[in-house]
Amino acid sequence: MTIHVVTAGESIDSIAKLYGVPPELLSRENQVPSDGSLAVGQTLVVLTPNQVHTVRRGETLYIIAAQYGVDVLTLYRNNYFLHGQPMIMPGEKLIVFQEGERLGTVGVNGYAYPFIDKGLLDSELPYMTYLTPFTYGISEKGELLDLNDTALLSAAGRYDVQGLMHLSTLTETGGFNSERAVLVLTDESVQRNLITQVKEMLQAKNFYGLDVDFEFVPGEQRQAYADFIDRLCTELNPLGYPVLVALAPKASADQKGLLYEAHDYELLGAAANAVLLMTYEWGYTYGPPMAVAPLPEVEKVLSYALSVIPSEKIFLGVPNYGYDWTLPFEQGVTKAQSISQEQAFALARQYGVEIQYDETAQAPFFHYTDAAGKMHEVWFEDARSAEAKLRLIAENGLQGVGFWNLMRPAPQTYLLLNALYEIEKL
Repeated sequence: MTIHVVTAGESIDSIAKLYGVPPELLSRENQVPSDGSLAVGQTLVVLTPNQVHTVRRGETLYIIAAQYGVDVLTLYRNNYFLHGQPMIMPGEKLIVFQEGERLGTVGVNGYAYPFIDKGLLDSELPYMTYLTPFTYGISEKGELLDLNDTALLSAAGRYDVQGLMHLSTLTETGGFNSERAVLVLTDESVQRNLITQVKEMLQAKNFYGLDVDFEFVPGEQRQAYADFIDRLCTELNPLGYPVLVALAPKASADQKGLLYEAHDYELLGAAANAVLLMTYEWGYTYGPPMAVAPLPEVEKVLSYALSVIPSEKIFLGVPNYGYDWTLPFEQGVTKAQSISQEQAFALARQYGVEIQYDETAQAPFFHYTDAAGKMHEVWFEDARSAEAKLRLIAENGLQGVGFWNLMRPAPQTYLLLNALYEIEKL
């Protein structure tokens, strides 16, 4: 696997010739537009197959998989352009095996809202170990707010992906609420009732485990939050349900702020079966233009986490989106638009601008002027930035990666994930 950065004058054909790979595979895997247009500075993931199969009339994916002694999920992962679907045409080329040794096996978790595009979800599920529908909130009476996740869980089952129940302090109005967290953590009857409802939901929908995401918890509830996670593990582990807890991105134990103070890495890491480091959103909707997950900041959080939590308990949070800011940035006024990897490439092509790369942040960015004469600044994730973060998993012996979220296409991220790791299946 190689990451190629497009230079002026290059085409899919010239790049494919350079690496000795079929141009149609290079184009389809990277979801290049049908006209073959590329942006200068755009990345392409060049896969090096050591076995390519040309589909013959009457063959199915199941027949081809059996012929080579692999499963259909392997064919889906090696051929992103199949989008997790079994339809193939005579003459199509499929990668059966890739060259290169993988770095190890990794658990992969992805978060999705119930309204995710079905085709997009099918494209992504072959790369997942877990799917976490977002989210089961808590009512003002401490009752579990149900989620219509039947379609998500049904889709996950078709790809041998385990569902995780996501429990958060999201309210009926859609925001995280500190008071709901305090209610659960301080009222014994509410907490007991909520845990009973969680157990019932885990069993009713055949979830694999529980993912707890209490955000904006007041600092004085630090010990109570850890005790709550410990109680969940005590009651759920004997039933076969592991408990994962999401952690705000802290670089030190005494980091101040409502988002951080009750997220005690040492206490929560000891109580939970696993943790997710939410290492993203430095660049965010209402903040100034910058990388969503600058590598130095990610590494600071990971370094602190590793000092107090066993590495094998840690999932590294990785974003698969970017933001488009209209300039000049004005605090409290400017609202960045969330965009996908593919949308970022398309904008660069549309406006004929070169994508640049910040070597410190390890993230791509560019500027363009829209039809109304407004200047924009875009930061997003490409193959280079994704690789920088994904390699941290093997380098530090982490359990896996958690993608926030699956709502936008990020084909290059999945090509890299599959080239670097075997994806755990339970």
